[in-house]
Formats: sequence, C-alpha cells, structure tokens
Amino acid sequence: MKYSIYADNAATTKIDPEAAEQLYSILTNDYSNPSQKYSFSKKIRTILDNSRKEIAQAINADPCEIIFTSGGTESDNWALRGTCVPTSSKTTVITSLFEHHAVLKNMNYLRNNGDKIIYLHPSKTGHIFSEELLSKIDHSTRIVSVMMVNNELGTIQPIKDLCKIAHDYGALFHTDAVQAMGHMNIDVKDLGVDMLSASAHKFNGPKGIGFLYVRKGTKLHSLIVGGEQEYGFRAGTENVASIAAMSKALINNIANITKIQSHLEMIESTFYNELNKRGVSYHINSCAPKLPGIISISFNKITGESLQIQLDIKGIYVSTGSACDSRNMQISHVLKAINLDPSLANNTIRISFGKYNTEKDAINVAMAIEQIVRDNN
Repeated sequence: MKYSIYADNAATTKIDPEAAEQLYSILTNDYSNPSQKYSFSKKIRTILDNSRKEIAQAINADPCEIIFTSGGTESDNWALRGTCVPTSSKTTVITSLFEHHAVLKNMNYLRNNGDKIIYLHPSKTGHIFSEELLSKIDHSTRIVSVMMVNNELGTIQPIKDLCKIAHDYGALFHTDAVQAMGHMNIDVKDLGVDMLSASAHKFNGPKGIGFLYVRKGTKLHSLIVGGEQEYGFRAGTENVASIAAMSKALINNIANITKIQSHLEMIESTFYNELNKRGVSYHINSCAPKLPGIISISFNKITGESLQIQLDIKGIYVSTGSACDSRNMQISHVLKAINLDPSLANNTIRISFGKYNTEKDAINVAMAIEQIVRDNN
C-alpha cells in the first residue's frame, strides 16, 4: 500500500497556513524597503517592528534583544564567532559532542584563532548534566554553548542550571534552541542565557529566516557588515515578509502548545502501542525529559538506511539522523556521543511527528515498519 506520510518534522515543517498567507500578502502588497523614508515604507516598517515585539514577547525578551538572521546556522555562527576576542584572557570554549554541526564545525575556526576547545560528554540517556560541565569549566572559559533540545533524540537539556554554572565562572552562555522554539515554553529571562538561536522552518514558518536573541549588555561583533539594519549589528535589507510569517507561526504554535504537546504524546504512544501489538522488537535511544514526537529508534537485522529507503518506497518519509548530515550515510555523531552500541546505531531511524500528523499516520508507520522488518528477517 502506498502512503503519503511526512514524519521528518525535526528536519523541517509544513508552513502554517496563516503564516503562508502572511508571507504572500506582504510579498505582493507591502514590498517596499523598510529602510526608506517615504510613506510607502511606513507600513512595512510597522510590520517589522510589530513582528520583533511579538517574537520578543513570546520568549519574554525585550524587542531590542531580537536580531533577525537567515536561520539557525547563521545565528550559531554569529554567537560563537561574534564573541571571539583574540586579545582576551578567556580563551576556552566549551560545547557538547552532540551539537548541531553549525556549532561543532565552528570549533575548528575558534581553535585556529587560539581558543582551547573542550567537549562535554552526554549521558547514555542523551542529556548534559551539571556535573559534566562542572568537571570541565574554569575561569578561562569565555563561552559555553549547549543545545536546548537535541535534534535527533529530542532530549531536553537543563539549560537554566548549565547557564548558572557558566555565569558563576564569568563565561557567556549560548543555546541553540532551533529544535525547541515553538515546541516548548521558553523564557529567556528565567533561563538566564546570553544568546539563543532559532529558525522559523522548525516551527511551521518559512525557510531562510530566524533570529538570534542577544541579552542586553552582551558584547557581540557583527558577522555580516554593510548597512545599519538590525541596530547596526546585521547588515542587509530585512526579509520582512518571512519575518512576519515567522512571527505568525511562532505565535500560533505557542498559543496552542499544550494542545500540540498532548497531541504528539498521543501519536507517539499510539506508534509504540502498534509496534508492541505487532510483536516488533525495537530499542528506544533516548528518555525523558524529551520533546514528544521525536523518536530515535533501532530495529534488529535491518540497517537504518535500508529501512528508510523501503519506507520511502511506501510513501513514508523519515530520516536516519540530522538532515544536515543525511548525505553521509554513516553512524550519526549524536549516537556515537551517547555511546550507543554500533550495531544499534547502524540500525537507527529518526521518526519525528508534527502537529499535522494524525493517529492514523502513527498506526500506518508502525504497520509499514512491521512489514519491512518481517520481510527482512
């Protein structure tokens, strides 16, 4: 049976209809440059200002602390490179082994600029605990960067606790919240973070737009120079249509966040119940606290790559890991970081249900997996 089930929402999401409508309306009607002084640009400037206020309110930030970027990758690069001060006595950077590659690949740049890089080891459950950071940090540490939710495991990190430790040692704290934003309540003032990265396409907004939260008083050098947009921090004409659509998607997700989380918990439970009912043997690679809907799961006697391909033939779309590394058919660095047995890691897929998936989708995915696993054993 041929299905059409998208279950890779941790890679990207379907755009919210109201966000799509907002995007199209601005592109076709309010297309002026917000930096111009004439009357035609007044409305687009107002849309830009209101979007900034709405996003700030959603995470309990001040509007001046929201800087629009092209997405999570740019935000991560900026947070790490923009705080690099060659003359500083603080020359240690700490991050974890299972960060997104936008963070990990910046470590080579920082190392070449004279920084010492220290990696935190996640637990087998997929969490970075305070004890791990305490064993690695000292007063030479300039910045600590730990993701809020792991994009392959769905595990939620104790950001508030880790941030406090960093501050106790006089270090900045950055969190890549790309997988968390729009899927859980985030209060930057309560967390205490200095910088936070977000990307709209992970919470039902358009691709190519995101933001970096920068706490007032945080010293950050510009990454992209030119004009004086974004308070002089980030040059380039603002993509107001996408910014407004991002704001609409975020507001809609947060307004319904309890309902969406309950929906995803039900879908995830249905998926596991269906596998159990059909006698499918599997191994779950993470545990709570985690976001509902993101499932890292391994099966016996079939590789993740083979299972992904056979599901694709049936019209079911999942991944073997992060979309940013899916072209390299090798064991995920995330699974290596949690010391998952190589035989299990090689047999792993990531299923990530989203708010538009249904209980029937969960049942059909489980049915298809049972058929494929049975036929391959």
